[in-house]
Amino acid sequence: MTSGTNEQISATLVYPYLNHAVRMYEQAYASRGDVDAGMRFGCGYPVGPLAALDEIGLDVVRDALAARYAQTGDPLHRPAELLERLVGEGRTGKASGRGFYTYADGEVVADDETPTADDAPALRHEITRVGVVGTGTMAGGIVEVFAKAGYDVVYVGRSQDKLDAVVTQITRNQDRAIEKGRSDAATKDAILGRLTGATEREALGDVDLVVEAIAEDLDVKTELYRDLDRITKPGAILATTTSSLPITQLGAATKRPEAVIGMHFFNPAPVMKLVEVVTTDQTSPEVDETVRALCASVGKVAVSCGDRSGFIVNALLFPYLNDAVLLAEAGEHQLVEIDAAIKAQVGLPMGPFELLDVVGTDVSLAIQKELHAEFGEPGLKPAATLESLVAQGRLGRKTGAGFHEYA
Repeated sequence: MTSGTNEQISATLVYPYLNHAVRMYEQAYASRGDVDAGMRFGCGYPVGPLAALDEIGLDVVRDALAARYAQTGDPLHRPAELLERLVGEGRTGKASGRGFYTYADGEVVADDETPTADDAPALRHEITRVGVVGTGTMAGGIVEVFAKAGYDVVYVGRSQDKLDAVVTQITRNQDRAIEKGRSDAATKDAILGRLTGATEREALGDVDLVVEAIAEDLDVKTELYRDLDRITKPGAILATTTSSLPITQLGAATKRPEAVIGMHFFNPAPVMKLVEVVTTDQTSPEVDETVRALCASVGKVAVSCGDRSGFIVNALLFPYLNDAVLLAEAGEHQLVEIDAAIKAQVGLPMGPFELLDVVGTDVSLAIQKELHAEFGEPGLKPAATLESLVAQGRLGRKTGAGFHEYA
């Protein structure tokens, strides 16, 4: 496969992704830094999309998108208005000294959008005791994150066996850390000593913040939030790890919508650095700031965004993955060729089909359907091949077959 082919494949898939990121920033949905941090820490990308645009050249990407839009007529390929404006102003990226960032001698320098020490969030609510609802892998990971950071954690599950499984999961992770010289027995004992398991939600009565990590079912979560509103003390913050459901509706189920917020951890929670902090129109600024400060206190990178489908990471990632499927359907390139081109040309840790199989084709299809419903763009309609694989039960690595086959 030639370098020219690699460049063609990467431009076809990556330039629309960059365009989506510009629109997200243009709409003030998320800041410049949060858009880039989301993709770096949520996906392991070497650079964020806006920084990548500065490297490539805004004019180069604008021209390529304009040509693509002339061919396809897809509104998603039309260069974002902000992209057009910046190019018109001569802000074409690193080479010109200004793009989305400001440069001197080829290095990023502070400008009026650069956060200062005064912008660092502070805890506006006292947080000493944290509750977690759920006992799955994500819930257990969140329990471990807070316990490692020194917080007492009350976690609630449906049975003692499920509670014990959380302790087993955390013990295994700590034993692995000890074997690698990253921890010691005293630290492990201290972490386990901060855990209190319970099978009744009433055990959450005195926590300062609850993070729920239960099934992605709006009815189930809504019932939980009604119960948490009854059980938890006044002033307690209610957070959800949902990646897709409307947080506003969860807040509406309570008498404290100002205290309801999203804390979207990424899996595995003890390893992944990113947390998307999602506010609704009702979330109070003090709750928002407290949660962002709390994320920093447990060693996470918090990015802020509003309550709409996909938040930052999924809204940028999954249209790109769907575009990869559409490119393969066009018949000009094989799956392995597309995967290899993206890794070689862009430096991403996995090709799109490898990533789709890790995420799960069923999960990917569900997210893409949500994005299509939210934004109504024809170009976001799930690719036929993705629909077909799910119907066949080829769900990715977890079933041994997805876009690729696994032994």
